[in-house]
Amino acid sequence: MANPNNAWWMQPVLWVEGFVTLNIAFLTFDIFLAHSVNQFRRPAEYIPLIFSAVAPCVLVVGLSQWKRRRAVWVALGQLVGWGAILVGLTGVVLHLQSHFFLERTLRSLTYSAPFAAPLAYAGLGFLLVVNRMVEAESVEWAQWIMFFTLGGFLGNFVFSLTDHAQNGFFRPVEWVPVVASAFAVGFLFVPLILPVSKQFIELCAAILLVEAAVGAWGFLLHASSNLRGPSIHMFDNFIYGAAPIAPLLFPNLMVLGVIGLWRLRNRRGGTSPGSVAASSPQACPN
Repeated sequence: MANPNNAWWMQPVLWVEGFVTLNIAFLTFDIFLAHSVNQFRRPAEYIPLIFSAVAPCVLVVGLSQWKRRRAVWVALGQLVGWGAILVGLTGVVLHLQSHFFLERTLRSLTYSAPFAAPLAYAGLGFLLVVNRMVEAESVEWAQWIMFFTLGGFLGNFVFSLTDHAQNGFFRPVEWVPVVASAFAVGFLFVPLILPVSKQFIELCAAILLVEAAVGAWGFLLHASSNLRGPSIHMFDNFIYGAAPIAPLLFPNLMVLGVIGLWRLRNRRGGTSPGSVAASSPQACPN
């Protein structure tokens, strides 16, 4: 009788693959809204939009070959992964050139294009690369997942601080995502540097659930604010108003963090209910 733990839906590698694929696809909508602010004034602004539309299709093709032709899955994932890293790092430089390199002040950093936003591509790209180069059965794989979750919450901290600084934190509730992100960073950093107990891992998981609730609450606040926006055109309110997608980074990172914590708990606890069959290694073949 087949071991149910070897079923495809129990493979953490596939969970991460699905996470990355859906996130890159969703960035198509996010980029469209963000770059619609200046109506795609520069042709280069179409690059992440096109990449986000094409890359998920490539990943789905690779995923279809995950069992039969593992080398195809590895090659297509590496292609998309390194492409995403290039798009992300290039985007950071281009965003900083908008005002920050000209004035080099905190004000220019706050009111210029969000310099850290393109790092979402770089983070997703590195996830694809790690998912193919590190054995999913190892503690290192779980720690890499936690590292990128930590990086995401650090980015959330920067986004929440700079975005809400534009109106001087007019409402006290705008400090909530800043504090929540800092709280998550503090806790998620610990499993990366110290051996932790199962109880601490479960505590981190509970904190991630709270972070997801903060994000859902923020999404409702942003959406309701835009629905009451000053413009008679709803689309304009969502483009120039509160960023409706930004708070969803919290529940999004919760999913990734739970994958890493679940795997870390099982590997350090000596059990592995989601273990991959020995006949299907996840590391890139030599």
